[in-house]
Amino acid sequence: MKRLTIKDIAKEFSVSISTVSKALNDSYEISVSTKEKIQKYAKENNYKPNFNALSLKNRKTKTIGIVIPDMLNYFFAQVFKGVEKTANKKGYKIISCISNESFEKEKETIEMLSNGSIDGFIISLAEESVLKNDFKHFEYVINEGTPIVMFDRVAEAINCDKVVTDDFKGAAKTVKYLAKTGSKNIAFISTISNLKVGKKRHQGYLKGLEKANLPINNNLIINILDDDYKNYEKILKPIFEKNTIDAVIATDESSAIAAMKVAQRKGHKIPENFAVVSFSNGILARHSSPKMSTVSQHGEKMGATAAKLLIERLEHKGDSNLEHQTVVIKTDLVERNSTKKS
Repeated sequence: MKRLTIKDIAKEFSVSISTVSKALNDSYEISVSTKEKIQKYAKENNYKPNFNALSLKNRKTKTIGIVIPDMLNYFFAQVFKGVEKTANKKGYKIISCISNESFEKEKETIEMLSNGSIDGFIISLAEESVLKNDFKHFEYVINEGTPIVMFDRVAEAINCDKVVTDDFKGAAKTVKYLAKTGSKNIAFISTISNLKVGKKRHQGYLKGLEKANLPINNNLIINILDDDYKNYEKILKPIFEKNTIDAVIATDESSAIAAMKVAQRKGHKIPENFAVVSFSNGILARHSSPKMSTVSQHGEKMGATAAKLLIERLEHKGDSNLEHQTVVIKTDLVERNSTKKS
């Protein structure tokens, strides 16, 4: 059942939100009869005050809620680090929650924290929310006066600040780099084909092939489910056996390492006649054998930027002219031992 809000009470009595707020706070500015009517209605309908709505200007928890879809993903850990550093400098605390890619979990978390526990949210969308294309829980929170900054996985339809990576260019530049170092049959492995970031990387890969005058081979575009990570090698093995592949771009480190292992077992020498590049410059890439070249998304910088945008908005809450921004973080190629030097 939808929670009764000040707006609902105002509509019921055809008065302003300010009048309802004053009546509920027993203000002397409101007549006794109006106060009694509003207070009685609120009590009968089990109204619970939303602190954000009642006293937006005065009340601050100096706490930010961060909701990430996956706690095991190194990129999200880096974003969290960036958020925390920047927030701490400004005197804000962090409450962190994990949606585990679940729409319901994300929705529950947003509802639970938006009752006045936090001043604003930093969020990367759960995969289920993207697939359902249902973002009403964000709209509700923003309309109630709690600002949101989305990062990496964002909802275009929601009017809020956003921080994204230049995924398209990152993938296109990687293809160019691999082609320049001699690769001709470049495979693209994606574990996030349902997400916009995955689609952008795929589009960038295709653009990169076009610019390098390399043919598009649909057999080399491999979409696998993220939760299949234990079977990555099993899935990739027959594809490597049936096709000529001399390089791989992967959207994540786990599938890149699986591809590297399959290639090595097939007798390829890395980087002499086989190259591997992965998005996200994480721990696995640094400890793989050989160490893996990566497309760095600068997670820490992304987190710091998201925190800065949110805190600016919180500290200028009365300024309705503060336009929403979308900040694009540029990717960089980190060359290690899984590719030839350019």
